[in-house]
Amino acid sequence: MKYCKKCLQPNTRPNTNFDNRGICPACNYYENLKEIDWEEHQKELKEIVEFGKRHNHSGYDCIIGVSGGKDSTRQALFVRNILKMKPLLVCLSYPPEQVTQRGVDNISNLIAHGFDCISINPAPVVWKNLMKKGFLEYGNWAKSTELALFSSVPRLAIAYQIPLIWWGENPALQLGDLKTQGKTGSDGNNLKHLNTLGGGDITWLLTEEIRKNQILQYIYPSDEEMQRANLRIVFLGYFWKDWSLLNNGNYSALRGLDVRQEKPEHIGEPYGVTSLDEDWVSLNQMIKYLKFGFGRTTDYMNEEIRKGTITREEAISLVEKYDGTCSEENIENFCKYIGISVQEFWEVVDKFVNKDLFEKNAEGKWVRKFKVGQDYEV
Repeated sequence: MKYCKKCLQPNTRPNTNFDNRGICPACNYYENLKEIDWEEHQKELKEIVEFGKRHNHSGYDCIIGVSGGKDSTRQALFVRNILKMKPLLVCLSYPPEQVTQRGVDNISNLIAHGFDCISINPAPVVWKNLMKKGFLEYGNWAKSTELALFSSVPRLAIAYQIPLIWWGENPALQLGDLKTQGKTGSDGNNLKHLNTLGGGDITWLLTEEIRKNQILQYIYPSDEEMQRANLRIVFLGYFWKDWSLLNNGNYSALRGLDVRQEKPEHIGEPYGVTSLDEDWVSLNQMIKYLKFGFGRTTDYMNEEIRKGTITREEAISLVEKYDGTCSEENIENFCKYIGISVQEFWEVVDKFVNKDLFEKNAEGKWVRKFKVGQDYEV
C-alpha cells in the first residue's frame, strides 16, 4: 500500500495508477489546472450548450441527474442561471424506509428554485432484495442501487429524446478512477466503467425470482443505444476551477440545502455535506475503508490538501480519527431493513476485510496495521 506523495490517496483505490514520481492522477490534474487555457474551456462549453439547444426536441435543452444534494443543487442553478439552458431534473428516489426527511426536504428545496423534476421510483421489494444480495455477496449494499442511479438518467434521456446529460465530477481526473476516462476531460460517455458500476454488468442481479424485465431501471444503455440516441454525457465539474465537496456544500447550503448535524464519528466524516438523502452510506463507507484502507474523510482531506487549506499532517489526524467510523444505530436500521441480525452483518463484513491491512484487536474490533500517510509493505 503506497500513498500519493502530495495527498493521502492510497494506490488501493480501484482503477488508479500513480506516476513515476509517486503522484496520484487527481493531484496531477489539480496541478494542471494552473496551466489550463480557460478561454478554450469556455469555447468547448459554449459548443456543448449549443449542441443541447440545437437538439431540443422536447422543450428541454438537457437533463441533470439530481438528489437535491450539494452537487446537484449547484449544477442545476449553474446550468439554468449561467448557461441559460432549460434543464429537466431527474431524481432516483429511495424507498420510504431508506430516504431521510433531510433528503425529502432537499429535493423539495431544489424544485422550489423553479425546476421541473421527474422522480423515478424502482419497485421497493426488488430494490430491497437486490440491496441484500449485493451486501451478502459483495459486501456492498449499494452495488445495485448505483446501477439504478447511473442508468436511470441516460435511459430517460433516450426515452425523452434529450441527448445532453450534465454530470458532476470526472472520476478519472478528480478521483483517479481511470477506467472512466473519455476522449476529452469533459467526455462522460465511459461513465458506466466506473468501479462501482462494473461496466454496466447486470448478470449478477438475475435469479429465479428476479427476471430481466423486473430490473429495467438497473440496466445501463448499450453503446449502440447511446449512439443511436446521439447521447452525450458531459462532466460539468471539468469546467469549474473550484469544484470540491466543501465548495459545493457551502454554495448549496447558502441556497437552502439542509446539511447533517450528527457527530463526525457517527457518519465517518467531519463536514456533513455528503450523501444527505439517506444514512446507510456511512456503513458502506466503513466497509470500503476495511476493504481498501480509505473512507470518506480521506476524500475530503485530499481535496483540502490540494487547495492548501490544510496540511498533509493536519489531514492525517482527521483521517485517523474519522475514516471507517459509523454509528451503531445506522447499522441496526440497515440490518432491520434487509432482515438480518447485527451479528450476521459483521459476519458478512468480516469476509471482505482486507486482512493485509487490518487485524482484530483483543476486543474483536478491526484496527489498521498501517499508519495513515506512510507506505506500508504488505
